Amino acid sequence: MALEPDVRTWRAEKVSHSYVADYKPFAFVDGEGVRCSLYVAGCLFKCVGCYNEAAWSFRYGKPYSRDLEDRVMADLAHPAVQGLSLLGGEPFLNTQVALSAVRRLREEFGDERDVWCWTGYTVERLMIDTEDKRELLGLIDVLVDGTYEEEQRDLSLAFRGSRNQRVLDACATVAAGHAVAWGQG
Repeated sequence: MALEPDVRTWRAEKVSHSYVADYKPFAFVDGEGVRCSLYVAGCLFKCVGCYNEAAWSFRYGKPYSRDLEDRVMADLAHPAVQGLSLLGGEPFLNTQVALSAVRRLREEFGDERDVWCWTGYTVERLMIDTEDKRELLGLIDVLVDGTYEEEQRDLSLAFRGSRNQRVLDACATVAAGHAVAWGQG
């Protein structure tokens, strides 16, 4: 089992350089339906067996820009798109990027588009962490939480890579104050 790092000292404003590792419009694998997938750069969890080790660096890729955000919003406007997926790297260590995109999505689309997010944090940790992390959590619809653990790898699981990870209804979880499984809220 992976050891829990001391995540209490991890702050987006200290580590993030607001870089994006990749952007994939009209993706089919990062959540339910057709998605626009934004991969932020930088992760301190550094899970053994991570599928995206290149994105561990906080300077991998290119700086997030208004032009990229405009493109994401234009792609989200396509009627076939269900929502935005935030992956990484670690979105909760890149809240400058993630919050900019999600706030704008909510302003332009309200609840017509959903937001999925993958994180190495547990939802319990996010609910008591910094204000920026709690704000981002409050704007997400579906959260896949927990570090990837190679010894618990299970490729038969939907939307996650290891058995310790959970697919959660973020809205219901925040309202209840405890983890609520997606589809159960």
